[in-house]
Amino acid sequence: MPVLSEESLRQALAAYVDPVLGCGLIEADVVREVSVRNGRAQVGIELGFPCDGYKNEFAANLKAALRKSLDADVDVAVGWVVRSHAVQAKLAALPNVKNIIAVASGKGGVGKSTVAVNLALALRAEGASVGVLDADIYGPSQPRMLGTSEKPTSPDGKSMNPIEALGLQAMSIGFLIDEDQPMVWRGPMATQALMQLLNETHWKALDYLVIDLPPGTGDIQLTLSQRIPVSGAVVVTTPQDIALIDAKKGLQMFRKVEVPILGLIENMSFYCCPNCGHRAEIFGSGGGERMSEQFDVALLGRIPLDARIRAQADGGKPTVAADPESDLAKIYRDIARRAAARLAHGGLESDFPDIQVSDD
Repeated sequence: MPVLSEESLRQALAAYVDPVLGCGLIEADVVREVSVRNGRAQVGIELGFPCDGYKNEFAANLKAALRKSLDADVDVAVGWVVRSHAVQAKLAALPNVKNIIAVASGKGGVGKSTVAVNLALALRAEGASVGVLDADIYGPSQPRMLGTSEKPTSPDGKSMNPIEALGLQAMSIGFLIDEDQPMVWRGPMATQALMQLLNETHWKALDYLVIDLPPGTGDIQLTLSQRIPVSGAVVVTTPQDIALIDAKKGLQMFRKVEVPILGLIENMSFYCCPNCGHRAEIFGSGGGERMSEQFDVALLGRIPLDARIRAQADGGKPTVAADPESDLAKIYRDIARRAAARLAHGGLESDFPDIQVSDD
């Protein structure tokens, strides 16, 4: 057993791998204090992601690991702070928005918008200030999911205040038009509308702005990559092969336009019968894991196919807000922490191909 000292304590911290961070604490650069005085050891940790629901567990796990390796009690203090992170070359961060996270899918019908709003709510539940931008100009769904049809107000006739709903700041074309009104616009008009929604909204001191992208790899996605400063992207898929084919295209698109990929989320992974508990993998199994291994990206989590998720989103109060202590909400919060941790502490792809994206 090593003698307790600052050096042995640092070695133990370097060897301890937290499951959310996925690496040693020294490598993650989260250690802010290490001291041993009069036989009393203290460690101060500052995580770079919101973790109000996890920091006590983090501290307890670390304390137990240090006691096992050093045979000594160590006082562990854990805090967190969210900082701005790098975006695409030649783009500047948006005022009052530290980080933009894009939530994308290769095809429709995989539950991307439901994942996006629950991801935003989960980050807020962990203590962050969060906004959500509905970038689906043709099929906006966030107003219904957030349970509001409120119209934005304008302080000057030229810009808008975000809608406040469920503790989130939100903006969507759906707040400006009737729910049944179609947007019969060509691509350039839709992309112009997206830029107006983003830049002409008075976002207020956001740690994260979650952008709910439309499915596919079209005009909106190209605009996002070329003109919007994105810190990282999450790709949502379901396990079946037909969804994975399109999800791979979305993932490769982000690589080509130099947007770091935080990871994959496998939605509708399995179904558990609420009566008998039987588990069925309706859409196949292992698709997200295979894609994760093939493209060397993290699988952030697997979300079950559950009627509660659909009912709560349709009812205007998604799962994390409707039932914050449920097993489903805990899955979303774990995914949110893992995504934010990868953004803050590495594990992202750093070497991008030199590829030029044109409008042709």
